[in-house]
Formats: sequence, structure tokens, C-alpha cells
Amino acid sequence: MKQVVFGVDIGGTFSKYGLVDRTGNVLIEGSIPTDTYDNVVDYQKSLHEALEGVMIQFRDTCELKGIGFGAPNANYYKGTIEHAANLRWKGIVHFVDLFKKYYNLPIVITNDANAAAIGEGIYGGAKEMNDYLVITLGTGLGSGFVSGGELTYGFNGFAGEFGHTLALSNGRQCGCGKRGCLETYASATGIKRTVFQLMCDMTEDSELRQYNFYEITSEMIYEAALRNDPIALKAFEFTGSLLGERLADAVAITTPEAIFLFGGLAKSGEVLFKPIRESFESNLLPVYRNQIKILPSGLQDKNIAVMGASALIWKELSR
Repeated sequence: MKQVVFGVDIGGTFSKYGLVDRTGNVLIEGSIPTDTYDNVVDYQKSLHEALEGVMIQFRDTCELKGIGFGAPNANYYKGTIEHAANLRWKGIVHFVDLFKKYYNLPIVITNDANAAAIGEGIYGGAKEMNDYLVITLGTGLGSGFVSGGELTYGFNGFAGEFGHTLALSNGRQCGCGKRGCLETYASATGIKRTVFQLMCDMTEDSELRQYNFYEITSEMIYEAALRNDPIALKAFEFTGSLLGERLADAVAITTPEAIFLFGGLAKSGEVLFKPIRESFESNLLPVYRNQIKILPSGLQDKNIAVMGASALIWKELSR
């Protein structure tokens, strides 16, 4: 029988799930709402029903080996979701312990960026690597650090919050309460904030001036940059340069073989990667220069959240 696992990505609005085999083939996908459940018990009951509905179709051909979850503020060590701002279940939720009443199988949870990093190693561009870094450039900036073939969790399970390292002292207000966090600059939201700051500071004409903050997207900024819009180009130059500097700092600590960028903003290609690489190389110690690759994720066009969550189980079983 084919061995399979479920990968589940718990988002603030929807939870997406997929049945995935060892080679990364997603046999079937689906979703249930997340934000309609006031408590985690009712949510898990509905999720279990959805997963069992899938397994009815595959019971005769597939053996379920476990369930991996990616979730905001998830603690791998404790199996908990802790004080997640975008979930209705507040406080510390003992998610794994509660869900084990449905399955006598390995069940693992971590945050979505860590899951993406594991997925990159199991299915993506880091298959042959033991030391790499994955940066997710979405609404915010997530990250997962892999060293010696193992994801770095730290002593309390919350290591790798690269997006909340200091980018600029006394800089932009971040949703975490701090000021100047990297994700307030290097993210889809961050580049929007940069565009509107540049529109105040620059006098050049720009097609982006016709939009308000809530209308504009990072994809629109990218498309404007392709048309040589001066503000869009300057925004990517600033974003890439700042991210390159901070990645150079990360290299001094972890020395990865490669850094993989994933997410909507990372789809901007060379308009983003070129200033990142230039800034990155110029800020590295000489001993690191021209050795560390900055690459797009090998899973860029796939559901990395589901695949990453599923990869958690293959990683556990390989131990």
C-alpha cells in the first residue's frame, strides 16, 4: 500500500489540507473554514470528519502514517498554539494532545514558516542540503533555519523569528509591538509602505499614485517596475538592499549553503533578487563571499503550506 500523510495549514480564515505521498504528490486537497469555530474542540471535530471523508476514498490503496500541522504561533516541542493573533482560540491551545483522541498516529505541529523549511528539504530545492534558510515573503516575513539537517527550534520552540529582528532602529511600527522589524520592510505589506513613503519623498510621475493603500498590491508594484516606473523600481531596490544586508547578518550566525525565498513577493524575480544579491555580497565577510546561493523556492508554484506540514511527518518517521 502507498504510504501517505495529511498536511494541514491552519489559517485565520480557512484551513487547507492535502493527502501527500513520500514523493510530494498531493493526491487530493480540500479545506474547511477556521474562523467560524469559537473553540478548538468543535474545529477539530469538523476537521476530523473532513479528513476521514478523504480516507474513505483511499482506505484500500493508502496507509495513513501521520498528520502534520502548520499554524501561527505553533510550538513544536509542546504541540501547542500560543496566543495566535489571527485565530479565534485565544491563550495557549494544547492542539496536538486534543487531536490525538482521533488518531493513534504521529501528529506534529510547527509554525508555517518552519513547515515550509522542512518542505523545501523533503520536496524542494534543498533535498541534498543539510544547512539552509527559507524566507517566506508574504503579508509578513517568516523564516526557518535548518542546520546539520535539523530545523532550529531553540530551547522554547520559537527560534527563527527573523522577521522580527531589527532592520532599522526606531523604524516602522510592527504588529508585534516593536518598531523597525524586518517584516515591516521586506514583505508584501512592507513594500506597499515603502511605495507610499517614496510617493511622499519623490516628485517623479508614477502610475502607482492613482491608488490608495488598500487597493495596491505587491504584484501591481512588480508590474509597474517591469514598465520602468521610477517609484516601483526604487521600492524594489530599497527592499532588496535592506533584505540583503540582514541576510548577510544571518549568514554570519548560521552559514547556510543556500537561502531560499518563497511567497508572492519572491515571485518578482530579478527585480527583487538582483538588489538582494548585490547588497548581500557586499555585506558578507570575505570568508563567505561567492559561496552562498540565494534562490527561489523549489516549491514556488505548489501549495508549500500543505506540503511543508506533510513533510513534518516524513521528517519524524526518518528519525
